[in-house]
Amino acid sequence: MARVAEKRRTTRETDVAAKIDLDGRGTSTIATGIGFLDHMLDLFARHGLFDLEVTCAGDLQIDGHHSVEDVAITLGQAFAEALGDKSGIERYGVAYVPMDEALARAVVDLSGRAYFVYRVTNTRQRIGELDVELVEHFWRSFAHEVRCNLHVELFYGTNQHHIIEAVFKAAARSLSAATRTSARIEGVLSTKGAL
Repeated sequence: MARVAEKRRTTRETDVAAKIDLDGRGTSTIATGIGFLDHMLDLFARHGLFDLEVTCAGDLQIDGHHSVEDVAITLGQAFAEALGDKSGIERYGVAYVPMDEALARAVVDLSGRAYFVYRVTNTRQRIGELDVELVEHFWRSFAHEVRCNLHVELFYGTNQHHIIEAVFKAAARSLSAATRTSARIEGVLSTKGAL
């Protein structure tokens, strides 16, 4: 069964469309209007092996907040729908990713409960058009919509580009591991019988 979903979110602030294939090859078409966010979503797709399409027309004349938030919400909703009933998935994923001097870890539980921990130091305020503080907001919004536990931690790093890239890659790889299916798992991996 294909694990593919499309979602659209239209408000007075943004118009976002997202499509994801959890069993893809890492291809992507991204156009959010925020260059650095496009770069991060592209590598999220590539390193998670998710096929991903994201477009956003947002009120960037104000700032990037609404676009980043609504992209995260829409992508999270698509991700959750693509998971379906979560039958046979590994459920948990962990990844450590270095990016030159930076080392990040992401740990996820596709539990059906939203919880988010973000322990990442910001060394500057902006990268291109992206306010660095919005990276935390992106992942919080995404975790809320997926209804997963997501813990992201930076062990060390000084270059903000490297730090954020390590975070996105670690999140992608941990989510990829958690969404993998196993023939050994009958139903869902929970003593409750539901996730």
